Amino acid sequence: MTLYEKAREKIFHANAKDSIALWQAVVLGMSCGAFSQLLANPADVVKVMLQMEGKRRLEGKPARVLSMTHAFRTVIAESGYKGLMRGWAPNMQRAALVNLGDLTAYDTIKHFLLNRTSLIDSPVTHAMSSLFSGIIAAVFATPADVVKTRMMNQPFDEKGRPLYYKSSFQCLSKTIRDEGLLAIYKGFFPAWMRMGPWSLTFWMVYEQLRRLSRPPPEIGPDHVH
Repeated sequence: MTLYEKAREKIFHANAKDSIALWQAVVLGMSCGAFSQLLANPADVVKVMLQMEGKRRLEGKPARVLSMTHAFRTVIAESGYKGLMRGWAPNMQRAALVNLGDLTAYDTIKHFLLNRTSLIDSPVTHAMSSLFSGIIAAVFATPADVVKTRMMNQPFDEKGRPLYYKSSFQCLSKTIRDEGLLAIYKGFFPAWMRMGPWSLTFWMVYEQLRRLSRPPPEIGPDHVH
């Protein structure tokens, strides 16, 4: 969000109260999301490994990793440091879509409400904007989540090459062809139930923190008694 606000200000010369064109918001939102995810990809690889341990134990298989640090060491030992960037492409695509649905949608909807309705910059406006952006984020993110999970959980050969899907586009097209269009929206309602409250909480808190961090208005000499 900080990167988005700074880019908004530096590239398009718009402050927090100014609205920008939809295409500008889309480009900024997707770019900031993709870049942030690229930096966080190693942690995401480890998170997926730890989450899969529960499934392995239910199937009676021995644990592969015991802790976060052990997971990092395991990935590096098996695939080298490049293993920490496994799935970076679908991860970046997902982050770009999530930001498109959440950040870009929130910013666009909020400024639409402020400029086209009688609503003011208040918690009511923030809540309405965040509720809509949470739904849009789930619509964009669910297909990317399906592709990302399948890409990262597929088996790899001894050289670290994927056995099922060579690219996220192949994974997406194969999933739709073999299982139908609705297959890419598996888990939509759990995703929406997770992202909706998160979006509402994040934006409400963020807006209040931004309001509190603004410098107080300067008092001119005419107002000094």
